[in-house]
Amino acid sequence: MPKVKTKSGAKKRFKITGTGKVKRKRAYKNHILTKKETKQKRRLTAKALVRKEDLANIKLMLPYAV
Repeated sequence: MPKVKTKSGAKKRFKITGTGKVKRKRAYKNHILTKKETKQKRRLTAKALVRKEDLANIKLMLPYAV
């Protein structure tokens, strides 16, 4: 069996925690920031965990990270 390639876009966007959960960045923090409240922008800075429904697809994209 050949090795499975890691999706390069996924390895830039996701990090695996020590317990096997997957961290991701929040959306809506890239542009048009002037009309968003400071509180909202601060909240969007924090990392979030990937939901369990999406976890299987992401683990397929990152075969050796888990």
